[in-house]
Amino acid sequence: MIEKTPIPRSRRAGGRMARKSLRAAPLADELRPVRAGLEGGRYKPLDEAGLNAVVETVFQILEEIGLSQAPESGIAYMTAAGAIAGDDGRVRFPRALVEDTIANAARTITLHGQDPKYDLNLSGTKVHCGTAGAAVHLVDVAGKAYRESYLKDIYDAARIVENMDNIHFFQRPMVARDVEDPLDLDINTLYACVAGTRKHVGVSFTEGEFVPEALSMLHKIAGSEEAFRARPFVSNSNCFVVPPLRFATESCLVMEEVVKGGMPVLLLSAGQAGA
Repeated sequence: MIEKTPIPRSRRAGGRMARKSLRAAPLADELRPVRAGLEGGRYKPLDEAGLNAVVETVFQILEEIGLSQAPESGIAYMTAAGAIAGDDGRVRFPRALVEDTIANAARTITLHGQDPKYDLNLSGTKVHCGTAGAAVHLVDVAGKAYRESYLKDIYDAARIVENMDNIHFFQRPMVARDVEDPLDLDINTLYACVAGTRKHVGVSFTEGEFVPEALSMLHKIAGSEEAFRARPFVSNSNCFVVPPLRFATESCLVMEEVVKGGMPVLLLSAGQAGA
């Protein structure tokens, strides 16, 4: 009986194991299907004529009706820029002032994270997704019931966002119902957010006088005031205008304090109806 010696087969470079390892390896950032800053489109429910009608009406309202209940400090800032304070307590904005302000607005803004890899470039049609809200209850999955939201829930939510590729910044989605004092609520909410994620964080403040203590904490986290001002990883969500066509005085005072501290501001304007 003649035994046949098997002929060894040559193995291709980068065989099955290599291909398997390649598939398992994480994609480069620019190749990932879910990432911050994907290019988006623009929803256009109005035609050009309808859009122009809205724009012209906005200019008319700002110039002829204006807004009331601005704090005295805010009136000083706005009139110095060219706004007109009337005897009726309303501040009006000439069209030229509004147009110049829009023209001078930044077109590229970076929202910094505690880790630079989470920096968000806000320019062009780039889209970023994040959390927000002020829920006072959540579902307790284990107990199968609703319960009040707590400070720890905010921290847990931040930890979830930290590990989700499709959420790029964090704003507290709920209110810590276990903290009653407004100052304690603001400071502890801020800490829970920045302790839970290195992504950019958005917060609100109840009173302007609470802001310095919050900034002091952020300076310690950043390493110094200069470091925070260079890379502010927290912004203020500020609803500064409320109906009917009036400034939210407390929010405006908060805005002044955070601007002094070098914190970016996300301006929120509630829907308007009448004056």
